[in-house]
Amino acid sequence: MTERQQPKEESAIVLDFLQHGYPFDKRPSHRKTPIVQAVGKKYFTLLELVPKPGIFLQPYEEVYIGPDKRDKIHHITGRLPMDKLTGTAHEELRHIIEDLVVKDEARFVESFNKAAPLTTRMHQLELLPGLGKKHMWEIVETRKEKPFESFDDMRKRVKLMPDPKQAIVKRILQELEGEEKHPLFVDR
Repeated sequence: MTERQQPKEESAIVLDFLQHGYPFDKRPSHRKTPIVQAVGKKYFTLLELVPKPGIFLQPYEEVYIGPDKRDKIHHITGRLPMDKLTGTAHEELRHIIEDLVVKDEARFVESFNKAAPLTTRMHQLELLPGLGKKHMWEIVETRKEKPFESFDDMRKRVKLMPDPKQAIVKRILQELEGEEKHPLFVDR
């Protein structure tokens, strides 16, 4: 039996760039390594990266981290727990996730169109903040007529629908905190 293959990120968005490494690193400054804290574009994986020598990065900058030749990143140190993010990275995370959700709106609208029951008593849609059974049933019935095309389309066709973009952003942040038993968008 083979172990589940972890999906790999191809690109990441810089959350913070620590040119002189972590401030709590007690090594002499000439031994410290610059550190990049980033979030993956597709699976929202929090990553710690090491840039190539002489590279200076800005928050919101996209960097290639896939298997081919990387122009700015030397290597990936590993996954980063939420509690290890710097203050700057923590502040930027919500804005970057909102931006990624807007840019890939079709993917997230499709998640509403394809969401299915998890158990006989729980549906994937109910895992989104602000959506209860009433909204879930209305979404399920409305999408039978015609699949949703955008967040605006959802809000027009489902009465009193909370902002679907914000529901997804909140859910992604909850999943990054590690609070959720059934991840929908974040690979852990």
